[in-house]
Order: sequence, then structure tokens, then C-alpha cells
Amino acid sequence: MSDVVTITIDGVEIKAEKGQKILDAATKAGIYIPTLCNFEGVKPKGSCRICSVLVNGRPMTACTTPVSEGMVIENDTEYLNDLRKAIVEIMFVEGNHMCPVCERSGNCELQALAYRYLMMVPRFPYLFPTRDIDASHPKLIKDHDRCILCKRCIRAIQDENGKNFFAFKRRGYKVTINIDPSISEKMTDELAQKAMDVCPVGALIRKEKGYDVPIGKRKYDKVRIGNDIENKAKKEGVV
Repeated sequence: MSDVVTITIDGVEIKAEKGQKILDAATKAGIYIPTLCNFEGVKPKGSCRICSVLVNGRPMTACTTPVSEGMVIENDTEYLNDLRKAIVEIMFVEGNHMCPVCERSGNCELQALAYRYLMMVPRFPYLFPTRDIDASHPKLIKDHDRCILCKRCIRAIQDENGKNFFAFKRRGYKVTINIDPSISEKMTDELAQKAMDVCPVGALIRKEKGYDVPIGKRKYDKVRIGNDIENKAKKEGVV
């Protein structure tokens, strides 16, 4: 049995490895599917739903759905792009995102998606929740106003024994990301930097290391999110 299958994304046939996730197959083919919770090297969870596509007419998360022979996928459509825009808007109104004063402005994936989908005034009312900033840990500052609960830090940051540094605390609309104080004392500079890099927004900031790159030279200051995937494929002649 062949390990290669043929799928169609927005009318374009591409080859993919059997069992490969739709998101990975699309990325390899130079087709951009947005995501916030997915991170290379970490098992996908489908938390943010931004990568939702239509698979044979049914909505599925691209980061968790494996490809199969003959699969027909809709990705870049007016309906799906408006759905993604709505999710981005919900994330903005649900928290307190002050982009002009955020250390991650220009490197923030949520902000970059808002630009990509031309978000202006959200269609939803702002909630203005009251949330704290936790600076009690030796290496990190946790700004709960900016957290989008993507679980990246929970899944990616572990000690040498595989124990997670981060975990959910409380439930429902009160849920937050928590670090046990006794565990945070053991966090190295390398893990603190990795946690900051893993976070798609500015919820985790390494102390004394907030501004690595000056404004105007950050990743999304001049190039929109997804362009690296699309342009690389064009240069290599994939699409």
C-alpha cells in the first residue's frame, strides 16, 4: 500500500504522506493555514480553532486531522476567513491586549493575524476583565491580560524528567495558566527564553529580556504572517 496520498486544497492537487496532518501537508506545499495553538515539535491539540478548514464539506481542525486519499479541503474561502477573523476578534475582546505598549508587538502572532484578516473594530463587545500580572517568579513575568489559553507553554516546557512547568488553574471563564512556585525556582534561563519564544503573544516575558529586537525590525513589522511559507514554496517551484 502506498505511503503517499493525493489531496486537493482549494482546487490544487498536492501529494502528502499518509497519516500526515493537513496543516503539515499544506505547509510543505506552500499553502498557508493559520494557527495559534500549534507549534512545531509539540503534539497538536486543536485548541484555538483558527486552522479550521472544510474537509469534504465538514469543518475540521487542520492541525489534528490526518490526510487521506482523495480528501477535498477548502481553506482560503470567504466563509473560513471570516470565521478566523471572528476568532481573532473574540481573543482581542476577551482579554486586555494593548498592542502599542506590549513587548511582543511586531513579534505577536495574534496581532499579525489581526493585520492579515484586516481586523478593524471587533464585532463583539469588549469584556475588559480584571486580571493580574504575576511577577513573583524568578525568571518570568506572566501577564494574564494577554494570555489566549493556547496551551503551548503547557505542552512545550518541561524539566529533564518530563514534568510540566505550566498547568491550568481553575475552570471555565476563570481558568488561568499557573506555575508552581517551587517548580519555577528550578527554571533555567534557557527554559525561560524558550517559554517566551513558544508563547504566540506577550503573556510570558523573560525578566530583563523583553525587547530583543527593536520596533521596526521585528518579524511581522514588514512581512505579514504566512508569507514565509508561501514565498518559500514559490522559490522552490512547489506552487
